[in-house]
Amino acid sequence: MDTFDNKKRSWIMAQVKSSGARSTEQRFLAILREHHITGWRRNYPLPGKPDFVFPKARVAIFVDGCFWHGHPARCRMPEANREYWEKKIQRNVERDKAVTRALRKRSWKVLRIWEHKVADTTTLRRLRRVLELGDS
Repeated sequence: MDTFDNKKRSWIMAQVKSSGARSTEQRFLAILREHHITGWRRNYPLPGKPDFVFPKARVAIFVDGCFWHGHPARCRMPEANREYWEKKIQRNVERDKAVTRALRKRSWKVLRIWEHKVADTTTLRRLRRVLELGDS
């Protein structure tokens, strides 16, 4: 059982700032640089706060953590307070879908990359295809 009421728990969770994702984003950034892929921006003002945005190509990229974004096979729910975490992750999944729909409605291409796939060769191919760079 949670020791805080919903309002207090929400405030506590809002104070938690992501830092673990930085290493995943740094790996993705290294791949962009290694393959000389340019034109991206960080902290671009779009719904959902994409991790990387290519404004000219109108491409928004999200590097999603397997736990926080509910990967079907890799999201391992904690045993403690399981109901809370299931609801939390499900809300995140629904929010991700809504953000993707909203951006696509505004004519943006959206690429979601799971954290465990950041360095995968298929990710680079998907990125090149969505940016219309071709393979090289």
